[in-house]
Amino acid sequence: MTWAGLTWDHPRGYDALAAAAGDLVHWSVQPLEGFESHPVDELCARYDLVVLDHPHLGEALAAGCLRPLDDLFGQAELDGWRTGSIGPTMRSYAMAGKQWALPLDAATQVAATRTDLVGEPPATWDEVHRLARRAPVALSLAGPHAFLTFASVAVALGEEPAADQGELISDGTGHAVLDLMAAVDARAPAETRTLNPIGLLELMSRTDRLAHCPLVYGYVTYAHRVAFTDAPVARPGGRPGSTLGGTGLAVSSHCAPTPELLDHVRWLMSPSAQREFLPRHHGQPSARAAWTDPTTVAADFYRRTTATCEQAWVRPRHAGYIGFQAAASAVVRDALAKETGHQAALDRMRALYRTSRTTKD
Repeated sequence: MTWAGLTWDHPRGYDALAAAAGDLVHWSVQPLEGFESHPVDELCARYDLVVLDHPHLGEALAAGCLRPLDDLFGQAELDGWRTGSIGPTMRSYAMAGKQWALPLDAATQVAATRTDLVGEPPATWDEVHRLARRAPVALSLAGPHAFLTFASVAVALGEEPAADQGELISDGTGHAVLDLMAAVDARAPAETRTLNPIGLLELMSRTDRLAHCPLVYGYVTYAHRVAFTDAPVARPGGRPGSTLGGTGLAVSSHCAPTPELLDHVRWLMSPSAQREFLPRHHGQPSARAAWTDPTTVAADFYRRTTATCEQAWVRPRHAGYIGFQAAASAVVRDALAKETGHQAALDRMRALYRTSRTTKD
């Protein structure tokens, strides 16, 4: 029997899964934008295995389209993966007392720099601002990333958005974030504002038109050309502000997996696969042991961004979050373009967030 799986269309998302699958799983792909926003219940209706992002959990649970992994794997196995996964990757896929996906891939926003153009990467947001005065620096603003950048800067400044499901952001932090983003974005190359993270890293790796991006999802596949380092802090010794990304492997509710399929998933999460097979096939493992092993392929990429991944902020996961994220990103872009005042933008984002919370989980 061949199972149907869906992942995203990039070597990091596809190559290792396809190489490991043999005839057991046929992997289809969707573009990054689909991975970020396509309704997960529609995907689960067509596929047995789905690679998804943790903010989709709320809508998935509301639609009843995923199988709880607690019914498929033993508690000792789940606890082992939880303990062995870097940062909050495993718990980002836990909700309502159940585990709904396994962290196949770990990623968070980190700094990307062409050190041959600008030297040592800036470590603080003040240093980022200074660098932007002499070199091409850009924020990641396309699609949902404008709000994700906003949220990460807020974390660096000491406030997690929507803490304990409360108000989205305080006026003081919100204004400070928008002021900082506006100062950096004012000097950014215009072509960068519509590029997703892959587009930004392609531009940085193939041309000299972008020297630094302070917050972009790390892709080990670009580590040969781009230096990845921890996300900026507000002050030395502070928390690197970053929003968790990565992917989870989930089982659709209509799928009745065989022991062979479950063993295949176990192997993908095994130490040998995480430390050796996935990195050799462009994957980005979630196991902490792979991130800290000096023999892992592209070990510098992991070593220089581990602290950020360990401390990354986990986004809300209620059923209305994905729509909020898209709408809030548009508000941030309008504020940076000076089409909306900063106070009006903050008020609008807070209203959007309150509305999103009224959607039943």
